[in-house]
Amino acid sequence: MAVTEGRNQGNPRLREAAFAVTVPRAHGETVTAGTSGTAETAGAAADRVRYVWAAARIALGWVFLWAFLDKTFGWGFATPAGKAWINGASPTTGFLKGTAGHTFGGVFTALAGQGWADWLFMIGLAGIGTALVLGVGMRVAAATGGLLLAMMWAAELPLTTNPFMDEHIVYAIVLIGLAMAHAGDTLGLGKVWAATPLVRRLPILK
Repeated sequence: MAVTEGRNQGNPRLREAAFAVTVPRAHGETVTAGTSGTAETAGAAADRVRYVWAAARIALGWVFLWAFLDKTFGWGFATPAGKAWINGASPTTGFLKGTAGHTFGGVFTALAGQGWADWLFMIGLAGIGTALVLGVGMRVAAATGGLLLAMMWAAELPLTTNPFMDEHIVYAIVLIGLAMAHAGDTLGLGKVWAATPLVRRLPILK
């Protein structure tokens, strides 16, 4: 027995076989699975997950970026040309004025049409959208995007279709997941951004 164990330790194929298990399949067929195969399968699954997170990052980034573009130029989707920001209209008035009958309506309607509020809102949309699409500054994008979404959620309270959950909360949770999963490293410039002297000095900017 000792001799057999010694030979097994010196032979990689025998060591792998020692950890192999026989998995039953339909109609009496069997398949042998080893630790190396399991590791390869896990690695392939992790790669697929990375690409799913990357796709979610780009998609959510486009939601923010498109909102900025449509409100700026009035391309006729959510914003008609006459209410475009470049034509002198306020990008916050329509949404904030509509919150008058809600819980915090008094607070948000007072902000409607304020120049500084318009600029902060539009800079936020453009910055968050660009960061997500490029995969840079994911932590900052998650923090600022989450704050913006939380404020928009609060402006609509009480909700009419759900006691507390809506797309703003879902998007905020996804933003946190994107930052934690380093989603900018796949199909994005996250690794290049993280290697810059600025981000090395201030890791919060990753």
